[in-house]
Amino acid sequence: MSRAALLAWAGLALASLFWAGNSLVARAFTGAIPPMSLAFWRWAIALVILLPLVGPSLWQHRQVLRRAGWRLWLLAALAITAYNCLLYTAALSTAAINLSLVSTCLPLATFIGAGLLLGEWPARRAWVGLLLALFGLLWLICQGDWRVLASLSFAEGDLLMVLATLDWALYSLLLRRWNAYFQLPPFTLLGALVLLGLLMLAPFYAWELWQGARFELSPANLAAIGYTALFASVVAYQLWNIGLRELGASRTAMSNYLMPVFTAILAWVLLDERLQDYHWVGGALIVSGLLLAGRGRAQS
Repeated sequence: MSRAALLAWAGLALASLFWAGNSLVARAFTGAIPPMSLAFWRWAIALVILLPLVGPSLWQHRQVLRRAGWRLWLLAALAITAYNCLLYTAALSTAAINLSLVSTCLPLATFIGAGLLLGEWPARRAWVGLLLALFGLLWLICQGDWRVLASLSFAEGDLLMVLATLDWALYSLLLRRWNAYFQLPPFTLLGALVLLGLLMLAPFYAWELWQGARFELSPANLAAIGYTALFASVVAYQLWNIGLRELGASRTAMSNYLMPVFTAILAWVLLDERLQDYHWVGGALIVSGLLLAGRGRAQS
């Protein structure tokens, strides 16, 4: 393994840790910070951090950004606007570990999406693993009771997190497919995505304010927003984009296996959320299936 690939994997592990913390913040502050407010101020502060670093580069690469056109707007809508709205709204009605376990199915969505968008279909062995992972996801969403599936009475938060995971998979695949349009330093691309994504987040935040949603400017709330802005946004997204560039979409998505581990430990210590039997069974099926899918893909 090359030094660049090794550093990319290390960066992705760190990104998974920061995003596990983001799931905890989303869950722990559901009653204190409204979801659109958290999403908006997360990226507003991230933009304040980024602009002094990438402002000159954005201007220097303005022709590349202009050629990217609507593709850049679409990627920003997926990665910044839609994903964060879905994630923080999902946290209102599901546990932090559920947010993390559902997002672990990112490789499942990425494998299938890579076939549809990039023509990279997995081998037969990989399909067995993908079906096993899908079975685990359904078991998790049903909370170990198939009658929930029959009655279609799922937790809203789990379904929103499934949509968020599909959204992120599409972002990763499109970024790879359109790589020729984004010959930019990773930090510059991140700055452009945040700038446009924040513009598209503003109407959702304004709607939430119009509904009367507010949050107190307490030290705890400000610290939570600061964490999501710096570590879960600027640092983690940069590490993810580097991983995409060095390892590709499918291999990068495999790093999501680490998120449930980090989230389970942090949720137990900080939120006193205990793992239930269906968490263990569903998580084991998801991870086993995706590992099998990854081996099948590697041998194809």
